[in-house]
Amino acid sequence: MTQSKVGVGIVGVGNISGIYLENIQKSDLCKVTYCADLDADRAKAVADKHSVPNSGLPEALFASSDVDVVLNLTVPNAHYAIAKAALDSGKHVYNEKPLSVSLPEAKLLLETANSKNLRVGCAPDTFFGAAHQTCREFIDKGNLGVIAGAMAFMMGGGHEHWHPNPEFFYKPGGGPMLDMGPYYMTALVQLLGPIKRATGFTRITNPTRTVTSEPFKGHVIHVETPTHIAGSYEFASGPIAQVTMSFDVPVHFLPHILIFGSEGTLQVSDPNNFGGEPTFRKRGSQDWEMLEVNRPYSENSRGVGLIDMVDAIQSGRPHRASGALALHVLEAMLAPEKASQSGETVEFTTTVERSAPL
Repeated sequence: MTQSKVGVGIVGVGNISGIYLENIQKSDLCKVTYCADLDADRAKAVADKHSVPNSGLPEALFASSDVDVVLNLTVPNAHYAIAKAALDSGKHVYNEKPLSVSLPEAKLLLETANSKNLRVGCAPDTFFGAAHQTCREFIDKGNLGVIAGAMAFMMGGGHEHWHPNPEFFYKPGGGPMLDMGPYYMTALVQLLGPIKRATGFTRITNPTRTVTSEPFKGHVIHVETPTHIAGSYEFASGPIAQVTMSFDVPVHFLPHILIFGSEGTLQVSDPNNFGGEPTFRKRGSQDWEMLEVNRPYSENSRGVGLIDMVDAIQSGRPHRASGALALHVLEAMLAPEKASQSGETVEFTTTVERSAPL
């Protein structure tokens, strides 16, 4: 890399690209040098808005000497193809979540990267956030005692009521687990370590969904992926977690994540956010106490995982939002449906070490 700042090329300039552009352009380590999209006009409009010098189709980005790292912000079903093309062109890759919708494809990405001495990173990087690093430190100091287990809940009534184009959430590669599960499963792995095995049950509660949001109001979606998923996970370190992900629960009062220890219970903040107010109720106490959160990244810092990867490339250390972490999380997300279909416990084929704390 010959530039004073590492060149980042973005493929896919949808809504999420704005916060990435904003945060990367503030970095001392990298800058966005190319915006690409299947809609070249949209790529140019975004590039002009954010003073990015180059724009065009993805093929041109892959060939550009101004791009060292490809930031893949395409839809999940395109994550593998775009990442593989970027690696084949000799560039590092940082994917939006999930790494892929297929475990064999995700494994092939890492094998390709290793063979070419390239890095693969992947969102989410919300575990870099102030609240989650505070929870990580709290657990690592032994404040929970012996951890028995955890529970995690992500439940809502479905995206067809607010999303401008919700159909892909109900097709293969969509669903609540691959959509929101990366945040929850990544948080659990960062707090408790790798998973050993899992089981679960899934269902499609409603075979059709009617869109009530614009511009496709009235359109009927035929659901092709589970919309209610209940998984149980055994972690290598011993704890057992129960995880529910659903687009079929419009009303509930459940927290995001609870960690149960012999010395009390930790309530972890929303893993879709960097900040938050984690609380702890000590054994024997009637009150929940708020943990003191005084770390960086309490605001929307999406892109910090990519910046950390660039720093890691330059210094030769492992990066935190790694492809290995995303691969393990992908196996965790796919396991409940696999178990539901087979009626058997899923023994994991991947593992990962917890990323170094900030």
